[in-house]
Amino acid sequence: MDIKNAQLEVDKWIKEHGVRYFNELTNMAQLTEEVGEVARIIARRYGEQSEKESDKNKDLGEELADVVFVVLCLANQTGIDLQASFDKKMGIKTERDHDRHHNNQKLK
Repeated sequence: MDIKNAQLEVDKWIKEHGVRYFNELTNMAQLTEEVGEVARIIARRYGEQSEKESDKNKDLGEELADVVFVVLCLANQTGIDLQASFDKKMGIKTERDHDRHHNNQKLK
């Protein structure tokens, strides 16, 4: 599924199940919360902190999907075509960073 269709799917879900979008500030707070949940899993599972028993069953993929869902909500409610923005950003990064990363001795 491409980003454009994902935005449409989220919008359809909101209209059918969610009543309406939360306002932008609420969604921003929700995004921060979801990113925090991703950070907690990564810090404990892949970082130096020990993983609590209660965190061992948490699904990183599901938490990342929560982040994507809220980002898509924010894009929808602010009128952003995230597919176009993403495509543009990939072009910028490709042009700007190709040689930089290939020439980075730390990455070799």
